[in-house]
Amino acid sequence: MLTAEEAARRGRTARAPWWWLAPPLVLAVLGGWLLLRNHGLWYDEVYTAEVATVPLSRLVRALAGGHGTIPYLRDAPPSYNAPYYAVTHLWLTVTRLPANEFGLRLLSMVSAMGAVAVFTRAVRRLAGVRVALVAGLIAATNPFVVQYSAEARGYALAMLAVSVAALGFARWLDGGSLWLFAAGAAGAGLAHWFALLVPLGFAVAAVVLRRREAAPLAWVTAAAALPALVLVGIAVGNGVGASGAEWLRGVGAEAPWLTLRAWSGRYPPLLVAAVVAAGVGVCFGPRRPRVVAAAWVGVPVAVVTAAELLRPVFVDRYLLAATLGLAVLVAIGASRLGVVAVAAVVALSVSSTAIEVGRPPKDETRSAVALVATRHIVGQPVVAAARWDALGVDHYVRTSHPGLAADLVLPGEVVPDGATTVWVVRRAAGGVKGDTSKLDDLDRELATRSLHVADEVRFDGRYADTLVQRWAAR
Repeated sequence: MLTAEEAARRGRTARAPWWWLAPPLVLAVLGGWLLLRNHGLWYDEVYTAEVATVPLSRLVRALAGGHGTIPYLRDAPPSYNAPYYAVTHLWLTVTRLPANEFGLRLLSMVSAMGAVAVFTRAVRRLAGVRVALVAGLIAATNPFVVQYSAEARGYALAMLAVSVAALGFARWLDGGSLWLFAAGAAGAGLAHWFALLVPLGFAVAAVVLRRREAAPLAWVTAAAALPALVLVGIAVGNGVGASGAEWLRGVGAEAPWLTLRAWSGRYPPLLVAAVVAAGVGVCFGPRRPRVVAAAWVGVPVAVVTAAELLRPVFVDRYLLAATLGLAVLVAIGASRLGVVAVAAVVALSVSSTAIEVGRPPKDETRSAVALVATRHIVGQPVVAAARWDALGVDHYVRTSHPGLAADLVLPGEVVPDGATTVWVVRRAAGGVKGDTSKLDDLDRELATRSLHVADEVRFDGRYADTLVQRWAAR
């Protein structure tokens, strides 16, 4: 039988049935703002553009064989992210959008909006309309969420799948079936296998809340993990299980702090407000929603932190879907503290997101190639210094500046003899002008041809600076 408070709440919901659309609409504005800045694709996004456009049969062969689809990246297969590339391929096929900054990122935007909408509905079942609306607005304005709602990677799809699992879990707690939870949990693992840790967190919450009654959900969680574990098994069997992880640096017990810092957009006021509100939510919130929310974020972060003590695995964005649980805890605490606290948290979140939107691109390879195109003369080689530089250079030459294609030199190819001017595009870590102690193999080769760096332009990026060097005869 419904209590008077529950009946009143459901009555208010019935009078405003579309209240849960407010958060995704807010995300559409903030994410759309970032999308319209039209930053060039950074390395991971260029990889999406290159791999998602190959035929699905070729993608499956690359997955099964453990090899890349790009000649100079044969040891970088589309293993764990293959399902995302398949979804992106279908998206581009159905929408007829090009595999560019807009077409690729729009899929993430649509997925993120769907994630926030489903997330809000899930929290409503767990904690009521007021907390759900606050949680939805906190998620929709969060700088971490907004950033990856406009990035051509699978994180937004992982958020959507986790939100579906959360809604299914909430329905199960209310006596419903487990089919929606199973679908969401399986989809989460396929979208990004770190997202599997969130359904594991729900299973832990189920044990805390329902004890022995949680057994069916635990079995469903294990079964839902199988598709993702098959992908992991294929990668390990092919000897590429650690592919792409060479650049990771261990953070050890700092993982929780780094996750919180990423969630707040490195904005101290939001970080402090979130910690205070989450603390209130944990200590004074209703038992069911605070247990679920704490397990939602706590179990994934704890597992990754424990794994970090063995080997480097932490990347903050890999835990994006888990941080939705933090939004629930903050919403519970802020709602208990009152309207002023809610307004403060949302306002700080918007402020942090505005700072995030105003930041420069992660990578400026697009601008570097455009500069070369304006100054290049036919016959002058254009060299991508290393394979990591080559991906973006190759992509933007083919899609935006085809006039450079005949002179493009990719890794594994030889710079033509006799050239008196050579253009080199590279990350700033290579070839420091005037410092022969830091010359790499390419620099040595060019130097032996009596060439030197006559001109150099640096493009600053958040992840890597890009250099355009003009090597000319002495």
